[in-house]
Amino acid sequence: MKKTIMQKYARLIARKGVNVQKGQEVMVLASLDQPEFVKMVVEECYRAGAGKVIVEWDYQPITKINYRYRSLKTLSTIEKWEVERLEHRLKTLPAMIYIESDDPDGLKGINQEKMAKSQQARYPIVKPYRDKMDNKYQWCIAAAPGEAWAKKVFPSLKKNQAVEKLWEAILYTSRADGEDPIKAWDDHNADIHARCKFLNDLGIAELHYKSSNGTDFKVGLIEDGLFCGGAEDTLGGVTYNPNIPSEEVFTSPMKGKAEGKVVSTRPLSYRGEVIENFWIRFENGKAVEVYAEKNEELLKSMISMDETAGYLGEVALVPYDSPIRNSEITFFNTLFDENACCHLALGAGYNNCLKDYDKYTLEECIEKGVNDSMIHVDFMIGSEDLSIDATTRDGKTVAIFRDGNWAF
Repeated sequence: MKKTIMQKYARLIARKGVNVQKGQEVMVLASLDQPEFVKMVVEECYRAGAGKVIVEWDYQPITKINYRYRSLKTLSTIEKWEVERLEHRLKTLPAMIYIESDDPDGLKGINQEKMAKSQQARYPIVKPYRDKMDNKYQWCIAAAPGEAWAKKVFPSLKKNQAVEKLWEAILYTSRADGEDPIKAWDDHNADIHARCKFLNDLGIAELHYKSSNGTDFKVGLIEDGLFCGGAEDTLGGVTYNPNIPSEEVFTSPMKGKAEGKVVSTRPLSYRGEVIENFWIRFENGKAVEVYAEKNEELLKSMISMDETAGYLGEVALVPYDSPIRNSEITFFNTLFDENACCHLALGAGYNNCLKDYDKYTLEECIEKGVNDSMIHVDFMIGSEDLSIDATTRDGKTVAIFRDGNWAF
């Protein structure tokens, strides 16, 4: 990939993704796949005014070794220096950049039970810091191709060809392959925000999904809820884009108000393994039955991570006629596949999907119906013939989706 194009993409992440503020600290979390691109991102952050940029590297093979040899006790223990790091992040509120490039099957064979138990043990210590930081800092998830990921997406190509092909797909779907990616995102955000306004003005009480694949599902929405999407603001008023790419308009549904069956339409990469061809049935808002042709036990583990993991935290509307779906590529990566079609998320909801959310405590947001959980996992349910009807609070029925796309 040409360095000039990669440089524009890095600039997009720094200036439109996290929107680095003058003197701000930035943390970049990345794997070892694209060090040259990570270097570009670091430099663009400094050019945008960052006071300090720190890179934390990750490597899946070492993660597998750690889970093989370390005891559950040591994996579950949060050391003093880790707490101090969390305290530092809470104090400084760095902009967080996550560069995804991992192999979707990179943790295949890992002891999933040990991983789940160690995460459950660490979560109560980490959660208070995350809660205090929520909506106070900018963050952005973007991607760069890793060799193993590229071969998973393009198995018939040689490694270097697959990486180049994945670069092209990432840049195209991220609206980063043109002359001015930043302007492209300004235009894209304007369209997303207009759709949010239309939906919010309707006063929707419930959405009803139907598709010929077996999806027949109703979900209730929070009366004070808002549809959001694209660029959003921190409590301090800094605008940023949390996902590059992003095609979704989303809200947090009312906890306990979900009935029926949803059928997945794309594979789900979770904890380094792929769950395929699955469905989930909800009663009284909770996932009570699941099935998967591949990795069903992992799916069951996911909805059992805590008492609220089986409830929904997000309802996202994405047209089937989207750049990612139209690329006809299955990325085996949620950042991309979730933006190919409509999806739901199990686990934690978003407090900023409430009107005047800044006036409420976390406990008050939960009381209003926003789910709270240690997980947030998106899975795709959009299809070519998906229809979605909204029932408004004044009793009207409004078509939201027809044949997989916006009906307005």
